[in-house]
Amino acid sequence: MAAAGAPVGALRLEPIRYGDFSQWVTRKFKESKIIGGKEKTLYEIGPTQSIEGASPYVNLGGSPWATSNVYAKVSGITKGSGTVTPFNEGGNTCARMQSKMEQVKVLGLINLDVMVAGTIFLGRIYEPITGTKGPYSKMEMGIPYTKRPVALVFDYKVDMPADDTRVRSSGFGSKKVMKGRDNAEVYILLQHRWEDKDGNIFARRVGTGRERYSKSTPWVRGHQLKVRYGDITSEPDYKPWMGLLNGDNAYYARNSKGKLVPVQEVGWSDDSEAPTHMLIMASSGCGEAYVGTEGVTLYIDNINLGF
Repeated sequence: MAAAGAPVGALRLEPIRYGDFSQWVTRKFKESKIIGGKEKTLYEIGPTQSIEGASPYVNLGGSPWATSNVYAKVSGITKGSGTVTPFNEGGNTCARMQSKMEQVKVLGLINLDVMVAGTIFLGRIYEPITGTKGPYSKMEMGIPYTKRPVALVFDYKVDMPADDTRVRSSGFGSKKVMKGRDNAEVYILLQHRWEDKDGNIFARRVGTGRERYSKSTPWVRGHQLKVRYGDITSEPDYKPWMGLLNGDNAYYARNSKGKLVPVQEVGWSDDSEAPTHMLIMASSGCGEAYVGTEGVTLYIDNINLGF
């Protein structure tokens, strides 16, 4: 097994499909006339092609990636939200994730501001989005996976604004400004999942790699995020946000009955248990939904699994 921090050349790299972000699906549609009727362009990670018209997106070309870019239809109003875009630098294309405030304004009727972080993850979004309640319940997080990598290997860059505040704004109720800026984040989580007779899904955490970025950082190439196996709570650099995901923090998956249900992590695996699923996420935010610092930007490229 390769040691953490070993040169990338010392690791055997297993690419994740479309993880070089050189191909993108372009979606174009018009938002409702009542909110201006502007043409919206949203991007998805998958085989190069264009889709015209407002319709639910389903992962194309075997792409395992979903994004926070969504087509929403709320109270009959069609709206697009785009916080993930391809970004070209020096002839190379990567993924750019930005935190920003999405606005929906209809004179005298609607005046909504929603804070959205730019996020990519392994899984799927179920469109159209019809409201801001229970955002995780509209996302299927994770893909089947049974190997035990030693690291997630990728290139990244961070642009961090000087603001030392976060804003909570879900579109309903007043905005709340809080001290402390949001961080960008990348993680890989390995789970061993099972389902009971009632269709509830449970998991033990097999492997964990999770880190946050609090300052602007130039491009880091071949960065290794170590995957640690078993219970990591006694390790000196353990943080609460590396812990188990359950309750309101649980992500969702589709059970054998075809229903999206929360995956409740009920404990840590011993370090010999094989995973059944892998979660990878990169985001310009790390807090709860609809909380963030506008302008935080994470760039990521060349995501591989290291062995």
